[in-house]
Amino acid sequence: MIHETLDEALPALPPMRAIAGLDLGDKTIGVAVSDRLLSVATPLETIRRKKFTQDAERLIEILNGREIGGVVLGLPRNMDGSEGARCQSTRAFARNFSRLWDGAITFWDERLSTVAAERALLEADTSRMRRAERIDNVAASYILQGALDRIRHIRQG
Repeated sequence: MIHETLDEALPALPPMRAIAGLDLGDKTIGVAVSDRLLSVATPLETIRRKKFTQDAERLIEILNGREIGGVVLGLPRNMDGSEGARCQSTRAFARNFSRLWDGAITFWDERLSTVAAERALLEADTSRMRRAERIDNVAASYILQGALDRIRHIRQG
């Protein structure tokens, strides 16, 4: 089921199950996963996009294999907060994916996540080639970590 906000999705997340963060690009999907306590996001893999069905099959393989209870999709808003074509594409992906997978799906504002990921990889002195390989799943981990921090804040509040 799709939830517009993380606050709405929280009750739908099964206890003691990890969640995944996705950074959807035109050519790749960055995937990150949390631990079962929902405290730390870890970059996992970058899926080279083919067709929706093949992309969804690989994602479901990952989600089921790691017993993932929910998915956080990075929502690429414009810098002024408005939604453009990329947001529409992400929402369409969520609608199509929700027909194939039963877990909770929600969105997280991903503005500047790729910039932050690039900066982190540069600071780690990662080679240009290695950065290109890792940027999407590191960006997914930034998206997911933001959501995990929000979950912790909600639960403490």
